[in-house]
Amino acid sequence: MSLSILLRCFDIEQTREFYESVLCCVVASTAENTITVTKGGAHLIFTSQDLWSATPGFSGTIYITVADVDQYFSTIASKASVAWPLQTMPYGGREFAITDCNGYLLAFQQEGSRVVRAAPCRMA
Repeated sequence: MSLSILLRCFDIEQTREFYESVLCCVVASTAENTITVTKGGAHLIFTSQDLWSATPGFSGTIYITVADVDQYFSTIASKASVAWPLQTMPYGGREFAITDCNGYLLAFQQEGSRVVRAAPCRMA
């Protein structure tokens, strides 16, 4: 399953700059006032349009899996607002989190980290 998340941003060019320069993501213009950010198979779509009649906001954490979380942390930690430092979590995953330029919480986890998985879905 692939997942893309559409999020409102404060400023499309500031968001583009942050994701390209700070987080080393691939950023592409995808529509008027809209960009698509790609990292580790994740796709975040940002728009400066007010589609929801609300300011940017999200009550969760967006997790992105990267190949080498230790190396990625050392690359971006001094350029981003670290929400929690690189650590091995009690459930076995290795991760850290930052707050982006719009206030969204992004966690980066090690590829292959042990996570709790649900039982496979059986089709009737």
